Amino acid sequence: MANAPVQRMSQLMAKTLRDDPADAEVLSHKLLVRAGYVRRTAAGLWSWLPLGKKVLGNIERIVREEMDAIGAQEVLLPALLPREPYDATGRWDEYGPELFRLQDRKGGDYLLGPTHEEIFTLLVKDQASSYKDLPVILYQIQHKYRDEARPRAGILRGREFLMKDSYSFDLEDEGLAHSYALHREAYQKIFARLGLDYRICAATAGAMGGSKSEEFLAPAEAGEDTFADCPNCDFAANTEAITYELKPVDAAGVPAAEEIPTPDTPTIETLAASLGVPASATLKNLLVKVDGEIVAVGVPGDREVDLDKVEAHFAPAVVEMVTEADFAGRPDLVRGYVGPQGLEKVTYIADPRVAPGTAWITGANKEHTHAKNVVAGRDFEVGQYVDVVVVQEGDPCPKCGTGLTLDRAIEIGHIFQLGRKYADALKLDVLGQQGKPVRVTMGSYGVGVSRAVAALAEQTADDKGLCWPKEVAPADVHVVAAGKALQTELALDVSGKLAAAGVRVLVDDRAGVSPGVKFTDSELIGVPQILVAGRRAAEGVLELKDRRTGEREELTVEEAIARLTA
Repeated sequence: MANAPVQRMSQLMAKTLRDDPADAEVLSHKLLVRAGYVRRTAAGLWSWLPLGKKVLGNIERIVREEMDAIGAQEVLLPALLPREPYDATGRWDEYGPELFRLQDRKGGDYLLGPTHEEIFTLLVKDQASSYKDLPVILYQIQHKYRDEARPRAGILRGREFLMKDSYSFDLEDEGLAHSYALHREAYQKIFARLGLDYRICAATAGAMGGSKSEEFLAPAEAGEDTFADCPNCDFAANTEAITYELKPVDAAGVPAAEEIPTPDTPTIETLAASLGVPASATLKNLLVKVDGEIVAVGVPGDREVDLDKVEAHFAPAVVEMVTEADFAGRPDLVRGYVGPQGLEKVTYIADPRVAPGTAWITGANKEHTHAKNVVAGRDFEVGQYVDVVVVQEGDPCPKCGTGLTLDRAIEIGHIFQLGRKYADALKLDVLGQQGKPVRVTMGSYGVGVSRAVAALAEQTADDKGLCWPKEVAPADVHVVAAGKALQTELALDVSGKLAAAGVRVLVDDRAGVSPGVKFTDSELIGVPQILVAGRRAAEGVLELKDRRTGEREELTVEEAIARLTA
């Protein structure tokens, strides 16, 4: 086993802090800064210090090993990219303000890559000419860039982040399905080795495009994604990806629609209270503008509209709320009393809960007036059904009907079956077996490498500090010299012997630092094993502590070395 260098804290570029950073909101941000792993350079930009770089490197190594195991080939593409390929796919505009755009001295347009589908497509177009060159999987581990409006949560949501992105290129859809399955299995191995608790959830494709898409989510309070989990079956999905079947009902017995006076009831709450009905009996009609055109969104009155879902449905169009000025120019739209019946020059979409045959109390498009017995499909038509409500705890599982549970999570991986979106835009063809051009089909697969550091910190930390899994930790053992010369001498001696046996050692040999501070720092830094040269150092006896369980035992130098090299 090769010698491992000893990291001495007396020489280490890493200063621990007693207090949380003033701007820190989440646990990982607080602890990674306090323990000397990262430092803020600017909003959304982070510098990785030696301990942090080791953790980052360990995650890269695990990702690289599992990608290599499925036959993927590593490359490295530039982060500074030309505009033209992104114009060809439409993503120069679709990405909106999150895309870092810049110009060179000659006025040429460039961007800092958020993902590299276009550039990988062009690379394969240049390198592959025949069906014999495929299938192929290429990947890189590289920094990505997104101009976040409000960078937050430390390294969880930054403007620069480290990511593994890979791309598969196949001749047929069956080949794409196989490449997708290879990545899915590789990701399970990666996250298991990292020690992450995760869920595989159905997801939306978003700006990436394509058909099938799944996310790997790490449950954590600091997570920005919400996912639904069924306690009765295997269903799990990001709430933005949950869809329900449209179930029409028989409205034969519903009387004709009837207007009713409802003075001063412009909200669902005031309407329900005035009529003595539950909010679920009313129909809420939210007005938005899509590229300047008014669209009405219908949902049951007891549910909220998920604007992210609305934006995803209309992407890349710009969605914004209507303003007072919009009502001023449209006398047919009466604020607080809008109903879908009789709407003119307004696109109407609705949630599947507003199914054909369902009857509602809704606005009558007149001041202080509503209408009852308004039936979908009889009194108004829905232009398109779209799942647009905010999913709630207890909503039925689309698969088995059991009430769903909701949890927050951090997205640590995402896999997509892109199909031919990018191949079509950039004309990626190879010569097929029959001598004719064949359009290539693609997959795209990402792992948030720097984000995985934060996710691990969120999931494994305790009230004392970080607590890394062994494969990820910056060292295997943290040796602490309690302070006296004899204790320091023993600590350095055992550190050298452990390193010679291939053990990665971090030794706290700082002079003038109290034992209490050293012990506190060892728990804050979070190396899996802590070996203390303390009160029995003169006898050659050390104390070994398991950082996670807190279990302690006294061992001789020989016993400690045997235990830590086993």
